[in-house]
Amino acid sequence: MSLPGDYFDRMYADAADPWGFGSRWYEQRKYALTLAALPAPSYEDGLEIGCSIGILTSQLALRCRTLMALDPSSTALDAARTRVPEGVQLVQGGVPGGWPTGSYDLVVLSEVGYYLDAADLERLLDLVERDLRPDGTVVACHWRHPVEDYPLTGDQVHDVLGRWPRLSRTEEEDFLLEVLAPGGGQSVARREGLV
Repeated sequence: MSLPGDYFDRMYADAADPWGFGSRWYEQRKYALTLAALPAPSYEDGLEIGCSIGILTSQLALRCRTLMALDPSSTALDAARTRVPEGVQLVQGGVPGGWPTGSYDLVVLSEVGYYLDAADLERLLDLVERDLRPDGTVVACHWRHPVEDYPLTGDQVHDVLGRWPRLSRTEEEDFLLEVLAPGGGQSVARREGLV
């Protein structure tokens, strides 16, 4: 079973930043690596699933002409509103049921896949495939250590993501970071005609 939306409300009721997104070097470094891994300098329309309090969101906004960020927790979204630039569309909802239909050239799945069970994760990826533009990019990053509450591990999430061609992969003891191109894709050097 996927985790219910009130799971996150309970987390934010106990702490304004329950995972230390704003205070831990681990998180700051991971965000920098995530942004550096993106194969394009900018994107037209981005979608971030599970934006939490908006720290990565505010950085993604600098790379996207438009950005929609989704989270099931109204408390998290209230905190994100104080952080993200004007123009970022913050939407309350969970996936796959609350998927915001649109057309995207970037979808970010950072630390969210393991909150879903295998069936919901597959449904989410089907929605990504449906709404991602042919040359679109998916970036996914997940914690690798087991967490009792989570239906899946980070490694299991990335095994499922293996259905898509991979442009890059950063594997550390603590997290996996992959850039994927469901419609195919080219490396940065190929896009720029270097090879």
